[in-house]
Amino acid sequence: MSIKPTLREYKKPEKLSDYPEATCFEAGHLVTKNAGWRNVRPVINDEKCVGCYQCYMYCPDGVIFKKNDKVDIDYDFCKGCGICAKTCKLKAITMTEEER
Repeated sequence: MSIKPTLREYKKPEKLSDYPEATCFEAGHLVTKNAGWRNVRPVINDEKCVGCYQCYMYCPDGVIFKKNDKVDIDYDFCKGCGICAKTCKLKAITMTEEER
């Protein structure tokens, strides 16, 4: 007898409290700093950021953290994947070439 997984119908969140409380990993779970292989880095425009925390929720490494109702990035552990920039609907995050 096999158990079939049931899919829940997607319901668009109506308010911030409808979103999960945290990412799958909290900031600080990584212990080895980026080895310098990142080519691009995300840069947040604080004037455009409204604190929706979508980038925080989607960051696979948990390097984005809440700061004064906005977000900031721990560049020591960011690998420059760009998921945060793609997730930001307001284009408040841009990927810029890494400074060497």
